[in-house]
Amino acid sequence: MRSASAALALLAVVTLSAQTEQGTLRITMTLADGGQATPVGRHALLVSDNPPSAEPRRILTSADGTLVLMLRAGSYIVESDRPVVSRGRAYQWTQVVTIVAGRELNLSLTDDNAEIVPLESVPASSPNPTDTPRDDLLLSRFQESVVAVWSPTARASGFVVDSRGLIATDGRAVGTATVVEVQLTPEVKVPARVLPSDRSRDVAMVRIDPALVATRPALALACPPSRTPSVEDGEEIASIAAPHGREREFLRGEVTALQPRRIETDVRLPFGGTGGPVFNGAGAVVGLTSMSADRDSPSHDAAVVPTVFICEALAASVATLSGGEPPAATRLPVEPTRPFPVSTLEDAKRGTPNTAVPVTSSSEFDVAFLTPAMVHRARQRSDWTGGQRSRSEEVESRLGRLTEFGAWSDYFNDLPAVLIVRVTPKMVEGFWKRLGREAARTQGAELPPFKDFKTSFRRMQARCDGVDVTPIHPFVLQHQVSEKNVVREGLYVFDPDAFGPKCATVTLSLYSDAQPERADSLALTRAVIDQIWNDFASYREGARTR
Repeated sequence: MRSASAALALLAVVTLSAQTEQGTLRITMTLADGGQATPVGRHALLVSDNPPSAEPRRILTSADGTLVLMLRAGSYIVESDRPVVSRGRAYQWTQVVTIVAGRELNLSLTDDNAEIVPLESVPASSPNPTDTPRDDLLLSRFQESVVAVWSPTARASGFVVDSRGLIATDGRAVGTATVVEVQLTPEVKVPARVLPSDRSRDVAMVRIDPALVATRPALALACPPSRTPSVEDGEEIASIAAPHGREREFLRGEVTALQPRRIETDVRLPFGGTGGPVFNGAGAVVGLTSMSADRDSPSHDAAVVPTVFICEALAASVATLSGGEPPAATRLPVEPTRPFPVSTLEDAKRGTPNTAVPVTSSSEFDVAFLTPAMVHRARQRSDWTGGQRSRSEEVESRLGRLTEFGAWSDYFNDLPAVLIVRVTPKMVEGFWKRLGREAARTQGAELPPFKDFKTSFRRMQARCDGVDVTPIHPFVLQHQVSEKNVVREGLYVFDPDAFGPKCATVTLSLYSDAQPERADSLALTRAVIDQIWNDFASYREGARTR
């Protein structure tokens, strides 16, 4: 057993070590029109490895002719899927770019670097947007209606279904949350209220301020249920997803099995893709994508929740709208757009001295503060567990290492420039277990303490000099530690400058399931605040040199 565990651990280390960090590619596409640069919107680009090793990614530029991609370090080919016709000429682009980890590359596609091709070689469908292939038409028409949805336990997609600010998404991703966050653009994220609906149907309806979706068309649903379109086994389907860190994507596949409440497909979902709309061959909405019922399943194949259940959830939610106002359009913090400079991180393999992860404790919780440098160090060294101030071995054995993020691993894979505050319930030995161990000792049996988790995490409130600091994301990690017991950890994500010299005091108010209304307070020491601040020094230096 030990050798098998060691082999698995070694495999995990090799896998993590082999992961290449990412950089950012920003594309701007314009053509000269009357002496002015005019954006080329909705133009399909193919992005592939150089040399090609797989099918290229096909992505459209936004309405303003821009596109932002997160790519792993390496060489790529960026090319037009088909020419674009403007002022009697046909243009197409092919560019080779090199992505460097932790850096941003700007690529301008203009008349100067375009290839002019004969008009007669351009398919007749290209000049007229209404004649483009069905996937282009659906994506260009509805991509602005597909948004990102963040719950404490999952990242999903969603789509506008009603001009009153109603968005349908995957009920499994929302879970038991009553409040989630909807991200409309990389810069705009707002609170959303989860409306009452039948959660057993795997559909959640969330509401945002209607003004935010005024220019985003609602996808037409064939309601009532008697009118909803059906699909057949083997039928081709398509979906639009809003994956994390990428432009909206058009996904294709086919139906592989028909179940009473779910349709199985071979559509492969990226991280954050669940909850997007699904279309049949005629372009009608036939459902939404849903994650596997087994949250630990390695499969990313999407199941589809049929439209009939979206209609039922929509009807139940609309009936509640008269009882309250929509959430305010408050702008919430978002991730920094600039990546962390991975090239500045220490290479732990060279033997550079390590600094322990700062871990402090309240009466009920251990709280660890993780930075990109610490996560990077853990990936490079299998023997690095966070230092002597790390949490207890009992907790590590039950919940994993500090730098293992479970369902949120994909989010942290690319080392976002954020501070992670991980809140873990303490383990204690109950009275009766301690009494039983003492009784065994009188009979000559020395048994180790029988510890269990004291409580489970509910929420956290952070303050700088008494002023609330809103996290970018209030994530939660759920651990099934026994057949009936689930333990939750807090995994709150903050801006790099949330805590620092500007704060004379930083306090955390921690709330547990055992006492949800009583705060377990914790004040950070100056040493902890300074260590967090210093770990982002290279990131701030990069901002000053730009």
